[in-house]
Amino acid sequence: MTVLIPAHNEAGKINDTIGSLRRQEQPPDQIVVIADNCTDETVEIARRCGVEIFVTRENQHKKAGALNQVLDLLLPATGPGDAIMVMDADSELDPGFIRHGLAYLSDGRYAAAGGTFTGQAGGGVVGMLQRNEYARYARDVRRLQGKALVLTGTAAIFRATALQEVAAARRERRLPGGPRVYDVCALTEDNELTLAILHLGFGIICPPECTLTTEVMPSWRDLFRQRLRWKRGALENLIEYGWTTVTRPYWGRQLLTLVGIVAIVAYLISLGFCFALTGGLHFQPLWACVTAIFVIERIVTVRRRGAVQMAIAAAIVVEFLFDGFLQIVQVRAYWEAAWHYERKW
Repeated sequence: MTVLIPAHNEAGKINDTIGSLRRQEQPPDQIVVIADNCTDETVEIARRCGVEIFVTRENQHKKAGALNQVLDLLLPATGPGDAIMVMDADSELDPGFIRHGLAYLSDGRYAAAGGTFTGQAGGGVVGMLQRNEYARYARDVRRLQGKALVLTGTAAIFRATALQEVAAARRERRLPGGPRVYDVCALTEDNELTLAILHLGFGIICPPECTLTTEVMPSWRDLFRQRLRWKRGALENLIEYGWTTVTRPYWGRQLLTLVGIVAIVAYLISLGFCFALTGGLHFQPLWACVTAIFVIERIVTVRRRGAVQMAIAAAIVVEFLFDGFLQIVQVRAYWEAAWHYERKW
């Protein structure tokens, strides 16, 4: 069991990340911090923690390029009994993550096990809303009994042989991307790798026991940039793979997102017309029902976060504005993908 931690200037977080690995019920055999173009004390701190350090060489491809450099050296020496975890340098695993993840991989049904995450403290209102969003995502995973939509970059364990198969399939042009494990052209390398693994016929899972906490974006600007990359990257990954039996459900989710955008716009336009024509807002059964459904969904899906967050969700305004923010990001992602804007992290 080898853990790879790609890190670019993560001096403030890397100690806690490594500490969470040391506290695992089943500790990994090897921890490698991949220091990618670091200008802070990431390397020194990681070295004091007693882990291996790999310093990238002339890497211009961000996280995917850094991981490829290590995997090129690591994978040829791995066998059927080996596993590789990739986790972000700003994440902390709960103690049972590795033990449970390896247990799911041991029976041969799954090639990879991903994690579900909660948000770390901080970030003010924008941080609170992200923690609520992550709680809803974790709830969806539980309701789907671990069915994974994406192996997120926060933390995922792979059978080494599955990664070998991905690299081989790329070399043989059975999969898009270059001849290595990660596609360095993808904005969302974790989502693209998920599609690659599924197209090879492997199973993936997000076990409810594999949990962790991860950093939240501290500002609206940072959150906008992060989500724009996520949403545009996911869309472009689907375009790259086209319409297949694997991608059909993902295209369906894109369609539902579009429907959601149309519904929000229709809701706001109706409120605007009502106010403009009558000088105020009046009770309309249809939109009252829509509002009630929205409020109930917001409350129920965040109840694990406690009474305070349920009360905030019930007030509707804050959550509604956050959803509107995410819809704006989605529209921007469609626009940039359609006009082939330069891809940026």
